[in-house]
Amino acid sequence: MKAFKLSNPNSLESALALLADARAAKSPAKVLAGGQDLLTEMQEHLVEPDRVVNLKSIGGLDALDTAGPRIKLGALVTLARLGEDQNVKERARVLHEAALSIASAQIRSTGTVGGNLCQRPRCWYYRSEGAKCLKKGGTECLAYGGLNKYNAILGGGPSYIVHPSDLAPALVALDASIQIERKGGTRTLELARFFTLPIEGDILRENVLADDEVVTEISFPAPAAGSRSTYIKFKERGSYDFALASVALAVTLDGDVVRSARLVLGGVAPIPWRALGAEKALVGQKLGEAAGRAAAEEALRGAEPLGQNAYKIPLSKALIARAVQSLA
Repeated sequence: MKAFKLSNPNSLESALALLADARAAKSPAKVLAGGQDLLTEMQEHLVEPDRVVNLKSIGGLDALDTAGPRIKLGALVTLARLGEDQNVKERARVLHEAALSIASAQIRSTGTVGGNLCQRPRCWYYRSEGAKCLKKGGTECLAYGGLNKYNAILGGGPSYIVHPSDLAPALVALDASIQIERKGGTRTLELARFFTLPIEGDILRENVLADDEVVTEISFPAPAAGSRSTYIKFKERGSYDFALASVALAVTLDGDVVRSARLVLGGVAPIPWRALGAEKALVGQKLGEAAGRAAAEEALRGAEPLGQNAYKIPLSKALIARAVQSLA
């Protein structure tokens, strides 16, 4: 690991000033939240910041408000708190289930909401220090013609990473927004617009967060009466692991008929993949086996598997069908 300066600001303003100064000086700086991903990247020399700005000493970034008309999660709220909060469980089960699906109890006790959303790809070419893949300034995605069992089947190209976050599909299904701050300004955008496909912009990034910006809060409207949601994840190992495929489903029912639906896939695309066709297939239908099969077919329409990951198509379809039937 390269030597770096560690800063422990006691206010958000101080943290943002440090990041702004680093950007102006063209001196790389990184933000430290839970540290599970960043420290691993630094140990493997995937990132080598001159300065690390620790957010843990800043008050208020770990606030959790689950009682109001809009549920608010501070960026430093831990995954453990999400999994333990009874209001989250009762009002946004999809988020509760997603939080509990992540890693181990020890990692959930330090991992944060903001860190989980901003974590980097797990593709082994990206994570291998000696592999000069497209995500690290190389000329090609090494997974495309190489080992691609875990890579994208939707939205891939020219890079075929998958987004590793479990919270992201759940929060997009809940129509969440994200608040981002920099020195002198704040912006809020739909969480779905926070993530970027490789073809949309800087191939080295997975989201729109600038080097001098900090995620401070995620919020979403409290689900209305008649709302139901769930998160289903399939892992290669029974112990903690990243998703081979996952499904976040949130529906609002009028009696036993779906009035609205948001269905988001994880583990199959470079971003949390919202399946708009599947959502349309669900609206106006009664939840059950037939509705689940129809939604599954629409969600995977257009999938383009690589040489070793075609299994993700039937796997994702089965998870979607299970999710739909579980909410009936």
